[in-house]
Amino acid sequence: MKQLSTNMQLIYSIAIAACFLPFVSPALALVTGILFAFWGWRHTGLHQQTGRVLQASIVLMGFGMNLTQAIEASKSGLLLTAGSVVLTIGFGLLLGKLLRVDSKISWLIASGTAICGGSAIAAIAPVIHAKNHQISFSLVVIFLLNALALLLFPLLGHYFNLSQETFGFWSAIAIHDTSSVVGAGAAYGPQALEIATAVKLTRALWIIPLSVAIALFSKNEKRGKISIPWFIGLFVIAVVLAYLLPQWEPTFSHLNWLGKRGMVVALFLIGSNISLGEVKKAGSRSFILGILLWIFIASLSLLVLHKFSAI
Repeated sequence: MKQLSTNMQLIYSIAIAACFLPFVSPALALVTGILFAFWGWRHTGLHQQTGRVLQASIVLMGFGMNLTQAIEASKSGLLLTAGSVVLTIGFGLLLGKLLRVDSKISWLIASGTAICGGSAIAAIAPVIHAKNHQISFSLVVIFLLNALALLLFPLLGHYFNLSQETFGFWSAIAIHDTSSVVGAGAAYGPQALEIATAVKLTRALWIIPLSVAIALFSKNEKRGKISIPWFIGLFVIAVVLAYLLPQWEPTFSHLNWLGKRGMVVALFLIGSNISLGEVKKAGSRSFILGILLWIFIASLSLLVLHKFSAI
């Protein structure tokens, strides 16, 4: 590992500051971090804070969750959302075993595909004690498929002549990250955007039970006790506070923004502390897992929606 010179430390600081700019996407931050790692520009001190930045960002993003909209959307899409989450995670873990993919990478890709992409991966990673190369590779797979979905889904929706209602449900179930769901819905139409956003909120709430379930079934090997992530409890508190104190919405909006930008910073830190050798450990099978799992949930959800006319 190269020792950072004063100039390189300055560049590193500028890169982190740039993560707070609106045009710097999570994908761009991750790729930039990976380039830093490739050039040997690593900051050991900041690397040790990556997990805390991730957890704090998840908590702050909870202030942006609209519990009312999520509950309203759940009236029509609860079964579809619940079924898609359970089936996707179950099938993802099964595929991971068949493809001989690292179990933690399987969990991260399955969770990211089933719930809400990078946010789910960020929430699950500290619970299962995932390593940097496992997190970064899972994020690369998810972000690439997200970018593809943003372009591909509206085209497929028109090709299959889907109604805006059906497309809204489909994109909310089959696209990973909220940003891509919103983008695809907006490209298809105003009704599709409204439905997609509401159903996606319901889907995102699955971060809570999944994280807690994994924590309950994952025991600390050193102490033999169940390790429950503190940040999940704080995330729930943030969601509830945002619901109970609507008059504080401007403040909560700023906290949510800080959480989203903090997530971008965390992705940069994750990317900057990996090596090509670590990424190679994941192998092409992990990438195949992500693609097959995405095709599975996209195809299955479309068939179900077509059969039951968007629920």
